[in-house]
Amino acid sequence: MADISTDEKISSAAQNRGAELKTDNAARTLPASDGWRFCVAPMLDWTDTHCRVFHRQLSRHARLYTEMITSPALVHGHRDFLLRYDACEHPVACQLGGSDPEQLAQAARWVEEAGYDEVNLNCGCPSERVQKGSFGACLMLEPKLVADCYKAMRDAVSIDVTIKHRIGVDDNDSYDFVRDFVGTLFEAGCRVFIVHTRSAWLKGLSPKENREVPPLKRDYAYSLKRDFPEAVICMNGGIETVSQVEALIAEGVDGVMVGRAAYQNPWMLTTVDEVLYGDAHAAATREAVIDAMTDYIKRLVAEHPQCVRGTARHMLGLLNGLAGAKNWRRTLSDPAAYAAFGPEILHEAYARAGWRAARMGDDRFDDDEF
Repeated sequence: MADISTDEKISSAAQNRGAELKTDNAARTLPASDGWRFCVAPMLDWTDTHCRVFHRQLSRHARLYTEMITSPALVHGHRDFLLRYDACEHPVACQLGGSDPEQLAQAARWVEEAGYDEVNLNCGCPSERVQKGSFGACLMLEPKLVADCYKAMRDAVSIDVTIKHRIGVDDNDSYDFVRDFVGTLFEAGCRVFIVHTRSAWLKGLSPKENREVPPLKRDYAYSLKRDFPEAVICMNGGIETVSQVEALIAEGVDGVMVGRAAYQNPWMLTTVDEVLYGDAHAAATREAVIDAMTDYIKRLVAEHPQCVRGTARHMLGLLNGLAGAKNWRRTLSDPAAYAAFGPEILHEAYARAGWRAARMGDDRFDDDEF
């Protein structure tokens, strides 16, 4: 994994926390809503540092999120490993899971000291494992506890502290329920809410089913923006394309968070900067992205040999919709290919997809081996 220097790990805000940190809500600057205009969702087992570095090659402006890290894991586990990231990932947020205010405050300090731009509290994950740890979506049933957690984190750091949540839990799925939840957090000082517009059904549905079965109620997010106009409302749930993102923002929210669509069809991220931020820089090419990610792998591989497969697994969708995509995915899924080509696996897979001559001379696999 990429190590970052002390200068990169500790922001100037963190270094001067004691002088600059204010606990008075009125003294805090409201966050700029553009910061959450387009976000890639935190996804367990997916949005690790390798994935985020890949996504950063595709968009300069998209806000990236870590996988959820529990506050107990930071207290008792390998903190440097859990908080690792590459300097190119900014703007990047760390999502925490937990329900102990003191522990979350300490975790938030470590997040800030590592140099993250935001710390986010997970109040939306519906998995049984998360429920047993007393965090995730079940916390929506205890808004005062969430407010205490938020205030403890806010008072500990100077970076943005945000909340990601559902619109309801089980039978508590009226607009009044989520409005009161957000209202409690707003009174506590929170100004950024990432709203997954499905309820979490904690009884009887798997996490996968919770992403598909509860109906989308996007009107709840628009109502929250009307009721809390000073808050940043970022909509999440079932969003597939950048054109859809553009339309949803036009309807009245500040931003959108996209999850699986961005992971499975990552090339969509290449249109984000121009369409949503007005930044018409030279478009990325797949070849340039592959070159950059190969350089990234080579930088890490001596110390972290697992980074080759760990990085390539996030890039299976890079050629989706193009001729040769099947050969690309097949190569990146074959252990023999990794053994033969090591850090050059991406170049070889691209060549086998028919897009560029291989760089490995004649030592290549025949097509019928795949």
